[in-house]
Amino acid sequence: MASLGPEDDLYPIQVLIDELRNDDEQRNEDVQLRLNSIKRLSTISLALGEERTRKELIPFVSDLMDDEDEVLCALAEQLGNFLPLVGGEEHAHCLLPPLENLATVEETVVREKAVESLRTIGAQHSSADVETHFVPMLRRLAQGDWFTARASACGLIKPAYVGIGQGAIRGEICTMFRGLCGDDTPMVRRAAAGRIGELAPCMETDHLRAELIPVWGTLSTDEQDSVRVLAVDACGVIAKILNKEATEEVVMPIVREASRDKSWRVRLATADNFSNLVGSVTTDLVKTELVSTYATLLKDPEAEVRTAACKRLRAFCEQLPEEFREDAVMADILPCVQTLVNDANQNVKIALAGDLMSLATFLGREKTVEHLLPLFQSQLKDEVSEVRLNIVKNLDSVSSVIGVAQLTQSILPTVVELAEDTKWRVRLAIIEYMPLLAKHLGPDVFSDKFNGLCMNWLVDNVYAIRVAAATNLRRLVETFGKDWAQASILPKVLAMARDPNYLHRLTTLFSVNMLAEAVGAELVHSSVLNVIVQLASDSVANVRFNVARTLGRLAAILDKDHRSVVTSEIKPVLERLNQDSDPDVKFFATEALVVVAS
Repeated sequence: MASLGPEDDLYPIQVLIDELRNDDEQRNEDVQLRLNSIKRLSTISLALGEERTRKELIPFVSDLMDDEDEVLCALAEQLGNFLPLVGGEEHAHCLLPPLENLATVEETVVREKAVESLRTIGAQHSSADVETHFVPMLRRLAQGDWFTARASACGLIKPAYVGIGQGAIRGEICTMFRGLCGDDTPMVRRAAAGRIGELAPCMETDHLRAELIPVWGTLSTDEQDSVRVLAVDACGVIAKILNKEATEEVVMPIVREASRDKSWRVRLATADNFSNLVGSVTTDLVKTELVSTYATLLKDPEAEVRTAACKRLRAFCEQLPEEFREDAVMADILPCVQTLVNDANQNVKIALAGDLMSLATFLGREKTVEHLLPLFQSQLKDEVSEVRLNIVKNLDSVSSVIGVAQLTQSILPTVVELAEDTKWRVRLAIIEYMPLLAKHLGPDVFSDKFNGLCMNWLVDNVYAIRVAAATNLRRLVETFGKDWAQASILPKVLAMARDPNYLHRLTTLFSVNMLAEAVGAELVHSSVLNVIVQLASDSVANVRFNVARTLGRLAAILDKDHRSVVTSEIKPVLERLNQDSDPDVKFFATEALVVVAS
């Protein structure tokens, strides 16, 4: 709004807006001041001492419950670390009252932070203190009038149950939890369902079967899909606790219903947890039901579910019993995969590409060549770059199964295309795959197909590609040896030192830094050093200070057997660079001279 004078009709409105803006600014400043004070509570506590902290500071902060949510969240976090400041475990209970109040506030983030701190402090209580202080607090929260208190109580059931030891109070805690699972408020039931997975492994067998499993079954059919989702997340945990027969009786009915639930979020949770079930049920059940159910999830109408199922492809197939794994993959999984390769949703294809190549391990060479290679080739040409990227990252899974000859014939032409892909991340993935490919192909075949590409990457427009290309050369030299480096790599790298583009001259220096140790002191002295010394007179300061850095590295490599070279050839150049007009050149030359002197 333009500035108005007192004579204008809208002037009172502008005055009001200015006042409100000033009030907001002042309020923000006040909040920041209080927030800073809360973050310094530990310093204040150290100054007061343990006794005054318990008697004065803790009661004081308990009265700050009407503050801004940001301040309360910081307070809840601070109190979780206060145990040493109040005198240790025997005084842990004095921190419970303010955190109990924070666990009942309306803001979810504050409650979660308070519960997290209460769980930390509760773990430090002795069994007697848990019974005397922690459990009564849990009762109050579990019976709270407002749902926020009851939701927070769900997160405190486990530390109370574990901390109390054996006894009747454990039964009471189970009863509390059962009541929370049947709460009228969906938010409380959701909080309870989310804690079943962590509570089940801690429970005694009789409490698990009598108290937890029945309410878990009820939550899995809750009218709210957000509750059912969290109940399904506990399937894998409970299946690992029960024996296979009990899992078939208790867990599988819930999985069956969840896999065809009307809510795609529940089916998504089922797909996420499905691979955890294979080892927990009988082989017959895996063969007759689990494989077909997983295939159904791969064909789900919702893309998010198909994506989750594809991400678990490797994990699911690995868990299948060996005696029928190959048949199950061929009969049930492969037909789904063949369809998913051309899925309309790119996230599905990306997830599939991440795990598809692992199927080669399960099918063997002949079936991989016949059934999987066409799928790999299709995905290597997919329009979505992340699909191509995931296939490239996992090529080693296939090469170990079908051999280098078949890989060269079937996939390498596409790999060559991808090496010049417009997406730099795809080019980067190809570069990172080169050393493994080199190991399989050998120096002659690799040099014929990829040497030119390796050199082109050194002058790529993307800095990350140039750095990765230099690293790649070092790894190739480590694979093929110094003679190969001298014949195939070094001449081309050193030739770039004469390139008119200063970035290419810099690339020579980066490459030499990477290659120096791998090629050894003899090659550095005979082939490399003279070129680097010539670059010390370069007109670009960036090149000169990188020469200084490179000479420092070469000096360290030459020092042992070629000390005279360091003294007669490297040191004079560094002393000259130390007089350079550019401060960066002088700085790095000074650093390199320290290396030379040592």
